[in-house]
Amino acid sequence: MEKNFLRSDETLDDLQLKGICVIQKKDAFRFGIDAVLLANFSKIRRGARVVDLCSGTGIIPFILAGKTEASSIIGIEIQNEMVDMAKRSVSFNKLEEKIEFINKDLKDLQFLRTLDKADVVTVNPPYKLKDSGIINLNDKNAIARHEICCTLDDVIKGAKAVLKDNGRIYMIHRPDRLADIICTMREHKIEPKLIKMIQPNTEKAPNMVLIEGQNNGGTFLKWEAPLYVYNLDGSYTEEINKIYGR
Repeated sequence: MEKNFLRSDETLDDLQLKGICVIQKKDAFRFGIDAVLLANFSKIRRGARVVDLCSGTGIIPFILAGKTEASSIIGIEIQNEMVDMAKRSVSFNKLEEKIEFINKDLKDLQFLRTLDKADVVTVNPPYKLKDSGIINLNDKNAIARHEICCTLDDVIKGAKAVLKDNGRIYMIHRPDRLADIICTMREHKIEPKLIKMIQPNTEKAPNMVLIEGQNNGGTFLKWEAPLYVYNLDGSYTEEINKIYGR
C-alpha cells in the first residue's frame, strides 16, 4: 500500500497518533519538535475551522486532525512539491473530509479573502531574516527557514485576511523576534494575548516562543510558565512526554 503513495526519495513517518502517517523527503526539511509544540499549544474547539499557513508537508494539520475535533483544516503552502506530499498523506490517511491543502502564496490576500473565515490560524513560519547569513534562494530548506518567500509582516497580514472577528492565531517563533512579532501583530490589530517560552532545560535560555493573538481583541497579555524540553540528565521532561503521548 505504501508503494502506491511514496516516491523513492520519501519516507512514511508514523505520528503515533490514531494511526496517522505523513510523507516526508528523506534529505529535505523534516518536521521537528516546534511543530508538535505549536499544535499542542493551539486551542481548537469542537467544530472549529482552522487555516494553517506555511504548512509544508502538513504536519500541524495532521496532528490537529488527530488531537482535536476541528471540522475542517486547510493548509496553505507555496512549494508545490510540499503540497503534493501533503495531499498524498491526506489520501493515505483517508482524511479527505477533514483536511485540504492548497498550493498558494500567503501574500495573495485576494485569494485568502475568498476562503470562509477561520476560527483559528496556526503558523510555524520561517524564523530567520532573509539577509541572515549566506543562503541559496532556491534551496527548499532555506525557504522553510529564512524569510525568502514571506516575511513576518506577510504572515500576519495573511492571518488577518482569513481570521474571523475575535479569531485566534497561534505561532511559534524565536525569542529574538518577539518584539517584532508583538509590534507587527498590533500594527494589524491582532492583540497578543498569551506567551509561553520554550527552554532546552532549566539552565539554558529560551530558544523558542509560543504566542497567541486575537483578531481585534482587547489589551491583556498573560505569560504561561515556561516549558522545559529536557531534564538536566538529558532525558525528556514529563511535560514533553505527555505532549508526545508517551
